[in-house]
Formats: sequence, structure tokens, C-alpha cells
Amino acid sequence: MEKTWNNKAWFMVLPVLVLVAFSAVIPLMTVVNYSVQDTFGNNEFFWAGTDWYVEVLTSDRFWDALTRNLIFSAIILAIEIPLGIIIALNMPKKGLGVPVCLVLMALPLLIPWNVVGTIWQVFGRVDIGLLGHTLEALGINYNYVQNPMDAWVTLIVMDVWHWTSLVVLLCYAGLVSIPDAYYQAAKIDGASRWSVFRYIQLPKMKRVLLIAFLLRFMDSFMIYTEPFVVTGGGPGNSTTFLSIDLVKMAIGQFDLGPAAALSIIYFLIVLLLSWIFYTVMTTSDAQS
Repeated sequence: MEKTWNNKAWFMVLPVLVLVAFSAVIPLMTVVNYSVQDTFGNNEFFWAGTDWYVEVLTSDRFWDALTRNLIFSAIILAIEIPLGIIIALNMPKKGLGVPVCLVLMALPLLIPWNVVGTIWQVFGRVDIGLLGHTLEALGINYNYVQNPMDAWVTLIVMDVWHWTSLVVLLCYAGLVSIPDAYYQAAKIDGASRWSVFRYIQLPKMKRVLLIAFLLRFMDSFMIYTEPFVVTGGGPGNSTTFLSIDLVKMAIGQFDLGPAAALSIIYFLIVLLLSWIFYTVMTTSDAQS
């Protein structure tokens, strides 16, 4: 018997497609248009071809910012993924402690990004900030405005405080979905806690870890608001990531052509790296 397909469900998706077209596709085409043209004002444009792309890709400014982005994302993933797993493993699975822990974990995620930056900007100040004043009282020379290492440590700790909860909640959702029969079988076999984690919990968390890994990579690689509020890209250019450099180029210098080319390159880098991570992790999951 031949199957008949009902495609009327696509009409339910049509409003979303229209919304995406107006909010994403059309602005993207505008950026592409700016990236291949030059203007001297008065709404007059001249064809530039790939000149802006070549200029961006051959500049040390771009590669330095890209290197800072990659280092920051690598540090964030190396800290937040293991830390999120550890916290999720130690959270209660039953009782009153479950809603309490879930609420506490969700609180940092509810704070807007600009507010997070403002909180840590004040928190790290030596004169009025609790962290900065405490470190100075302990004899530790800390100043995120003048010392690049202090600025990096502040941004990393801030991001870990803000976003580790996302990894925790995803891992916790994966853990609570494991049937009790697995744990009972492991207990009968006399499996150690490490064996339970290695052969039961970790395989069941692979898919949620993939989601957490991709979300945290994309967000950390595209970070803008928090470092802009806390350090403004300084001291010097030590915390000037691609997003901050893009805004400086587009708004500060009003170089629309190079800024548009940089934004397209930035978008393609995020898309490519996310696809690579997704492919590698799903392939290893399928082989296992």
C-alpha cells in the first residue's frame, strides 16, 4: 500500500519562516551587500569585490582577536563542562533539596548579561568592590583595569559563575532520566562509583553534554556584553575579542565595509567550528 503524505503541517511553520526571513535573512543580505562595496557617503556605493575580506584576513588585528576568542572558549569549556558534571552528580535526586537546588542553579541564568557585567565590574573594584577590596587586604595585587592577567581571570570567573548552571541543569536532566534498574544492576554486580559513572551515567549524558558543549562554545566564542562592560576590551587590547573588535570597527571607526566582511567571516567561523564539534561528537557517539 502506497503511503500518502499530508504536507499541510508546513502551513504551521510558515509564520516562523517569515519571521526568520525578516529577522535574520534580510539583515544578513544587507551585511553581505556592505561587505562587497565601498561608500564615501551620500548613499553612493562602489563595487569592492573581495577587497575587504582580504584586508581582514591579512591583518594581525583579526588573528590576534581570533586567538583570544579561541583561548577563552577553550578555558571556559575545560572548566564549565567538568564542573557542571560534578555538581550535577552531587545534587539530590529526591526530596525537598531538589527544588531548592534547581532554583539556586537557575538564578544566575536569569540575570541579564549587561547586569552581570556591571555586577562584576563593581565587585572587582579595589576601592568599593568586595572582591577587589578583600584581595587588597590580603596583600594580593589585583587590578583588572591595569593588569591583563587579572582582567582575564575576572572574565573567566564571571563566565563560570554565570553559565555553569546551564551545564548543571542539562546534566541533571540527563541523570534523572536514567532508570533505577541500571543502578540496581550495578549494585548487584558490586560496581564502584567510578564504574557507575563511566558505564552508566556518562553514556546517558552524552547527548545533553553535546548540547551543553555546543551552547557554551557558541556563547563563549561570541561573548560581547560582559567583557565590554567590565574591561571594554582592555587593558590595551588584552580582552578585545572579535565581537568587541567588530563593534569598534563598525561604530567607533565607521568602517562599514571591513566590519561587514569581518561579521561574515565571524559567522562562518562559528558555523564551521560548531559543525566540526557536532560531527566529531555525534560520530563518536554512534561508534560507541
